[in-house]
Amino acid sequence: MHNRGAEAYARTQQTTSHPRELEASLLNRAAVRLQAVKDDWEAKRGDLESALTFNRRLWIVFVSSVARAENPLPRDLKQNIANLGLFVFNHTIGIQVDPKPAKLSPLININRQIAEGLRTRL
Repeated sequence: MHNRGAEAYARTQQTTSHPRELEASLLNRAAVRLQAVKDDWEAKRGDLESALTFNRRLWIVFVSSVARAENPLPRDLKQNIANLGLFVFNHTIGIQVDPKPAKLSPLININRQIAEGLRTRL
């Protein structure tokens, strides 16, 4: 029963939160998942693929969003987000080919910095 209440609260919060806050929250969630794998590599290495997949899917949404003609962001900002997305996709493939905990740091840092920037503009 407790889980249902928490899930309902989370759904309500997501629908009432500012879109930038939701994006920042999702980026932080992805960073936390990646950081957990990095911090306890031996025990959590099995979680690597799901953490990378969550992060990649999140970035697919961001890149798809900025690619839309009706997106109101300035062209240079859209290009920067698209370039970061390409980096994330390529770096993710590199991690999958040669998994090492240190390789997660760039993805974690990008997510945290973007989330911080989104929150400062609210």
